[in-house]
Amino acid sequence: MTTKRSQAAGGPQQLELEEWLAVLEDADVLDAQLDTDTDTDDDALLVPEALSGGYRVKATFEPRPYQEAALKAWAAADGRGVVVLPTGAGKTVLALMVIGQLKVRTLVVVPTIELLYQWRDSIINTLGVAASHVGVVGDGQRQVRPITVITYASAAQPNAPIGDFGLLICDEAHHLPSPAYSTIVQRAPAAYRLGLTATPERSDGLHRQLDTLLGPEVYRRAPAELADDGHIAQFKEKRVFVDLQPEELVRYDSLMTTWKWYLAANRHKLAQSGDFFGELIRRAGNDPRAREALQAHHQARMIALNAERKLNEVARLLNLHRQDKVIVFSEYNALVYRLSHTFALPAITYKTSADERKGILQAFRDGSYSKLVTGRVLNEGVDVPDANVAIVVSGSSTAREYIQRLGRVLRKKPSEALLYEIITRNTTEVKAARKRRKQAA
Repeated sequence: MTTKRSQAAGGPQQLELEEWLAVLEDADVLDAQLDTDTDTDDDALLVPEALSGGYRVKATFEPRPYQEAALKAWAAADGRGVVVLPTGAGKTVLALMVIGQLKVRTLVVVPTIELLYQWRDSIINTLGVAASHVGVVGDGQRQVRPITVITYASAAQPNAPIGDFGLLICDEAHHLPSPAYSTIVQRAPAAYRLGLTATPERSDGLHRQLDTLLGPEVYRRAPAELADDGHIAQFKEKRVFVDLQPEELVRYDSLMTTWKWYLAANRHKLAQSGDFFGELIRRAGNDPRAREALQAHHQARMIALNAERKLNEVARLLNLHRQDKVIVFSEYNALVYRLSHTFALPAITYKTSADERKGILQAFRDGSYSKLVTGRVLNEGVDVPDANVAIVVSGSSTAREYIQRLGRVLRKKPSEALLYEIITRNTTEVKAARKRRKQAA
């Protein structure tokens, strides 16, 4: 195989609208079978001696057919590229297969502290690499070893120790093209690069830079495909509609009138920049009417997302699924806490301490809890115990969030998984739900 290096490209871009709205408001299961230690296959990637990691792998895998196909596709692309698989389909296993085959100095970049330790433990316990050969950088630690796991935030620091690795693995690779992280590959010019994600697409379009940063998309399987093949749970998606109460409807219509009036009066000026929402946000800095319009849009959206009658539907669904393990998702933490208080559900948000979060997830895992409610914090980067029902009380329009939440119930199981979306009729939420489903298809 020919080794090669590429220069990363990228620059500052506008914030995604959903990120801006968020500012206003407030590992995969290792489902593989261990086998005995074996030598690298004859058709394995050729590894230059200078890149050797000097560690031994004491276990290998019997890959699922799609994992084996993904590995071959990546190798055929000269050991560069992005693999897109649903949450629960074993992306981590694929990466462990690559590490075990190449046995080179490896840098694994992850978005969260939880994943930092999940990856370290997986490499030690599942791949069988000695603990002395596996280090972590982040969370106050700086252990650079033949296999090093590092957070994106740490890797983006100018003095990050990331220049001496032969294999770069980027978990949740959709984070990499952001302006804060895209320079990582310039300072970690690994000969081999693997990106893993269930949701590569970004609404700001920066996912197109992944081709330069890590290599082309070499393999993709959708949740429905893997469910049909029996590799993940069969699932159904159900949409449940509710109406605004009369007083909510009056307030919603008033706010949307303010929003639509401003757009109608300024649409031409906003469109000229080629960055409609970016221009609107910039104008809001010194134009009171633009600021009023944005605030009206946000407040109307909050009314739709947090409609009172959604609580009645949550109560009905929880009663319907008394015997099931259920995760309830809400877009904003205020509703998470309200649902927690109303239905006596354990809650996890970004404010939940690490120890409390660990305790809640362990209780959910062992069956002490059968229900929990959460916000965005469990969308990715946390090893969430298996559930068979997800109730999305509110969500953004992004396909990424939708796929991540669906992925929380997709791990292989005998029973069918269910994803409910509770949507407020005759509001912008209908269009947002339609958009995220279309993009996720």
